[in-house]
Amino acid sequence: MFYAHEFWVRTTHRVLDSVEELDCDERVREAVVVFVHAEAEDEEQSSKVLTKMVKNLKWHAGKFGTKNVVLHSFSHLSSSSASPEFARQILADAQNRLQSVGFTAQMTPFGYLHEFSLHVSGESLGRVFKEI
Repeated sequence: MFYAHEFWVRTTHRVLDSVEELDCDERVREAVVVFVHAEAEDEEQSSKVLTKMVKNLKWHAGKFGTKNVVLHSFSHLSSSSASPEFARQILADAQNRLQSVGFTAQMTPFGYLHEFSLHVSGESLGRVFKEI
């Protein structure tokens, strides 16, 4: 997780045929940006994973007084990967839970490669790693 003064993302290439074609070029300010890698074993405990992920995101956002969260699928963090369907669904569920309690939560386009820029806070909590 990162606390970003600014996060810019643009889609470059679609890598999953099962997702719709789209172009994204967006900028978000003062947000928690989380790079999420769903692992195969997460599928067996999805409820626990979702609850802990949302709790961690709310905690990190609270440290900076923001309600802005960006969820970014990043399947390059481990050799164990969940199915794309599960990864997409857990991110969508986290987005819905955050929105239901007043957060502005968005997900970068799933199934795409992205170009991005991340301006991270220099504070000690500007970058936090959490494993679920």
